[in-house]
Amino acid sequence: MPPKILLSHLCSTFVRNCINCVLFFMDMSINHPSFATSSLTQLDNKSRLHEKVDIFSRKPRFLCLHGFRTSGEILKKQILGKWPSSITEKLDLVFVDGPFLAQGKSDVEGFFDPPYYEWYQATKDFTEYRNFEECLAYIEDCMVKYGPFDGFLGFSQGAILSAALPGLQAKGMALAKVDKIKVLIIIGGAKSRNPSIAENAYSPKIQCPSVHFLGERDFLKNSGIELLESFINPVVIHHPKGHTIPSFDEENLVIMHEFIERIQKQVTGEEEQTFPENA
Repeated sequence: MPPKILLSHLCSTFVRNCINCVLFFMDMSINHPSFATSSLTQLDNKSRLHEKVDIFSRKPRFLCLHGFRTSGEILKKQILGKWPSSITEKLDLVFVDGPFLAQGKSDVEGFFDPPYYEWYQATKDFTEYRNFEECLAYIEDCMVKYGPFDGFLGFSQGAILSAALPGLQAKGMALAKVDKIKVLIIIGGAKSRNPSIAENAYSPKIQCPSVHFLGERDFLKNSGIELLESFINPVVIHHPKGHTIPSFDEENLVIMHEFIERIQKQVTGEEEQTFPENA
């Protein structure tokens, strides 16, 4: 058969088969309605199942605030270097630098490379702050740019700041452009000594789930214990070290896993979501 005739024959055969397929599906849809609806239901159920997997596989997302005159990279090295993967792989951690370059010597100089940053400046007695409003605006910008976030992980100055943010947000004094803070991880934290911040940040008590790391030899231990009184049902992890990112012993690892499981349910809405039995 000549090539042109062969091509014409193949095209006509393809078109005829397509028409027959269309007529078949029309007949089945008219005479057997369950045929069409069962196909759609199957696709819908697959879509729901895929949606359910996506929802429940989302990790709680944290904006991580480093300590005084360190950096996001330093905190990242400390967390990932000391915490097991069984913990870190269940959290979505975003590390950022503070808004201001360190205005003095860093305590980690010689241990970690510069540059070093700070979130705000304070007087020696920590009762007066400078650039605190700028700090709040910067954190909000980070949350808009890299978010959405479920909460904060903070160490030292970053922990003091993190612990104050839910209360300030609730009173309309910070983070108005972002979602409500749902959870906190506080490491080596303390209550702010600034009278204005303390008055607004801790009353009423903070309701979001929180876990607090208290070091036996941490110079902020007493203030960290005082901070616990500002939270409803805080989870506490005690460790024998000082003002540092601690590793986990077996008991504390269990506590942390249970806390993560609890907040995972909260941020994914597992306790509120319902699905059809045949989904």
